[in-house]
Amino acid sequence: MKLNAPYLILIGEEEDSTYAKTGQGIVQWRPELVAGQLRFSGCQVDMGVPDMTVDEAVSQGVRSLIIGVAPIGGIIPDNWWNVITDAANQGLDIVNGLHLKLKDYPKVVEAASQSDSRLIDIRVPPKNLPVGTGMKRLGRRLLTVGTDCAVGKKYTALALDKSMREAGMNSTFRATGQTGIIIVGAGIPIDAIKADFISGAAEMLSPDNTADHWDVIEGQGTLFHPGYSGVSLGLLHGSQPDAFVVCHDATRKVISGWEHYPLPSIGECIEMHTQLGQRTNPDISCVGISINTSGLPTDKREKYLNNLQMETGLPCIDPLMDGCGIIVDNLNEIFN
Repeated sequence: MKLNAPYLILIGEEEDSTYAKTGQGIVQWRPELVAGQLRFSGCQVDMGVPDMTVDEAVSQGVRSLIIGVAPIGGIIPDNWWNVITDAANQGLDIVNGLHLKLKDYPKVVEAASQSDSRLIDIRVPPKNLPVGTGMKRLGRRLLTVGTDCAVGKKYTALALDKSMREAGMNSTFRATGQTGIIIVGAGIPIDAIKADFISGAAEMLSPDNTADHWDVIEGQGTLFHPGYSGVSLGLLHGSQPDAFVVCHDATRKVISGWEHYPLPSIGECIEMHTQLGQRTNPDISCVGISINTSGLPTDKREKYLNNLQMETGLPCIDPLMDGCGIIVDNLNEIFN
């Protein structure tokens, strides 16, 4: 998939950075492609890039408007569509990672047809996906999993892949969500697939490879989520990971958006993924823990990670502050 850069990222009046994760992920991992952000009055999220209107973006050579939010249910407010239609009318490609489809909005379709801009829906899975077979594949696989949604599974997978390649390992990041697909230009949107074919799609995403090759697979949701656990289980079974890394937000206590559900402990998360993962890979093992410590006071971050490392016996890092070197070392020690 080839997107036309530079990008203007639409985050509207979003109040919670958790739901602006698509835009923030693009800014974090592909900053050279981002020209600015489009925010409405009342927006509480700032991604640290210039604010722009559609007119300003067009005048500065922007080529794509990316819908940069991921709200529960994948629906955006009605007032956004006038801005999206205006962008399409002025020739910007519209890039959508939500469950909705741009083709279902006639005014946007008409504007795009008149300006010859593209309407790009990311969450469109491949056709003729197979049912999972559970057959063992050549090569190695690592899956990032989490205690909740939006706790760093994508960031951790990208950072791990980078660290592994820097260490001379044969590694490929495999995107399973809209932001990861936008960042690397390839992948399968796992949560847009009918339930019967999720594990088959995961098998297709990480096919047979050379014995020394690692697929680093971006996790989705969590096994403990009352709404999204089915996606996580299908991805776990189909990925057949040899290794997994647990991701967690140090300040989060409940499932985001489902405040009546407490988060599992990290120990429970390790135990559950090991037990269920053994169904398709009896040798699955946890190799590290990735923590988003951005909400912790600076003087408490190191103590938190050290205590967790002593509790679990596993390397514990914040991938954006510490890198993933000690997890990569542990991975090599276990599998070499």
